[in-house]
Amino acid sequence: MKVVILAGGLGTRISEYTKTIPKPMIKVCGKPLIHRIMNHYINFGHTEFIIALGYKGNLIKKYFSRVKFKKNVKINLIDTGLKTMTGGRLKRLKKYLNETFMMTYGDGLSNINISKLIKFHENKKKIFTLTAVRPPARFGVIKIKNSMVKVFREKNSLDHGWINGGFFVIEPEFIKYIKNDQTFLEREPFNKATKKKQLVAFKHSGFWQCMDTIRDKEILEEKIKSKEHLE
Repeated sequence: MKVVILAGGLGTRISEYTKTIPKPMIKVCGKPLIHRIMNHYINFGHTEFIIALGYKGNLIKKYFSRVKFKKNVKINLIDTGLKTMTGGRLKRLKKYLNETFMMTYGDGLSNINISKLIKFHENKKKIFTLTAVRPPARFGVIKIKNSMVKVFREKNSLDHGWINGGFFVIEPEFIKYIKNDQTFLEREPFNKATKKKQLVAFKHSGFWQCMDTIRDKEILEEKIKSKEHLE
């Protein structure tokens, strides 16, 4: 099954790095994040990738022109525009996607079981499956009564609801919900699929971490060093 990776965004919230390189190329424990994402799919037997390029895409092309994978990996690098939104990037790839495919963003890592995700999608028989995850804990919880702190504890992921974790299984017909380059995947297309009862969620309670900020990068590196993820 083909794997689409969206890797064209500007990454402005981590501009300390993205002034010179695209966010998926930021090294995490010595290896670009996009390489780590691909290795996770490869570990589950998926070796055909379509990478949607945009901002500083030439640097991603340069990297994959010289990097070698352990297994037979096919990589198709497609320029999808500098200012194209997430939905628009997928729409530009339509001609390459004639059967069920997977997709993820180039800035998040997880130990999600890809095989179970695909099986879930097949069983539900809908056109779009997203992975729902618990957002990482960020703040402590305080309960106050009459100005007195009654409870203080570190916040954990169970204090939050579920959020979009960015690991998808998609049927090609979903692409018709995307209008143009300026369409955000997570807005109108998701809403249309939801209204038509065609969007389902696979719950993943294990490791997941996006990389929007320097602190997120530090957390990712801590998790990798402590073996809290598959890679």
